[in-house]
Formats: sequence, C-alpha cells, structure tokens
Amino acid sequence: MSLARIAIFISGSGSNAEKIIEHFQNHESIKVALLLSNNAGAYGLQRAARYNIATLVFNKVQFRESDEIISVLRAAGITHIVLAGFLWLIPQNLIEAFPNRIINIHPALLPKFGGKGMYGMRVHEAVKQAGESETGITIHEVNARYDDGEILSQQKCRVEKSDSPEQIAAKVQQLEHQYYPQVIEKWITSS
Repeated sequence: MSLARIAIFISGSGSNAEKIIEHFQNHESIKVALLLSNNAGAYGLQRAARYNIATLVFNKVQFRESDEIISVLRAAGITHIVLAGFLWLIPQNLIEAFPNRIINIHPALLPKFGGKGMYGMRVHEAVKQAGESETGITIHEVNARYDDGEILSQQKCRVEKSDSPEQIAAKVQQLEHQYYPQVIEKWITSS
C-alpha cells in the first residue's frame, strides 16, 4: 500500500484530532499531513502545530463556492479526509473529489440524535432529556446529508439516570479517543 495522507477538518478544540495525530505519528503507511479549520480561534490549530502538522484556516466562500480547498488538498497529496468535530456540511464538489474517502464521527448512536444542529453538548442534552439508557459514538462515511453516510462503527456506553449532560459528554469522549483512530486505520488499510 502506498502512503495514505490524511487531512483532518476541525471547528473547535481538536482533542480527537490530537489523538489521531498521536496514533499515526510513527505509522509506516498513514500520515496526518494537514489540519484545516473554519475557525481561526480553534484550539486544535495549536495542537497540530505542536506536532509540526501544517494548518490552514478557511472561510465559507473558499469552502462552499470554489474549488480552492480541493486544490489545497490535492497539492498536499491528501488521499483521505477525516472530520473531527467539524460543524459544516461537506459540499458536493469535495465529496465528488474524494469519493468514499471522507469519514466523520458523531457523538451519539445514529440515526438517533443526528442531523443539522445536533453537535457537541446539544447531543448530550438531547440524550439526557430523552431518558436514554445508553449512548455512544457513530463513525460513518460522509455523503451530502448530515450524519447520513454508511456506518462503519458504533461503540456504546451506559447512561445513568443521575448523569449530567457533561458526564455523558465525558463518557462519549472517552469512546471517541479510544476508537476513532483505530477505525480510521482499519478504514484506510482495508480500502
């Protein structure tokens, strides 16, 4: 297998991105080559810099109304795209440029608690309000609809009646950090 080069897209703190970077740091056939963000204040940019990962901040026009991001990705030799807390819908031109090569993680068991506006603490608050006894993560391929692509992996955790949304978030984040890098590796090496 030739070298796979990952671009990670983030919008916020980048804790999943950091776990992914760490996982592939000395990998023989997979390298994190670029981290991109739609938020110039995203802490994940600082995390990437600590590992000498190139970064790029972009705006909606660059992302949605041009092929500028695709050009950047191609120039960097990117083969796979990983969304790690990235909040924007992926435009059709990017999906077509990287068919079956974009993966996302969602902090709930899809199809429950997914779709537009369901991200971060909103998801955990909805899980709590619904009285769910379990939640977890869903890792899926990306298509043109929010949280709708083929599911590659789901991992579950219990939700106790006494759990706050913050406690649910902490349980879910543990699953994210444990499983997302492994699933990415399997997804890339088996394709």
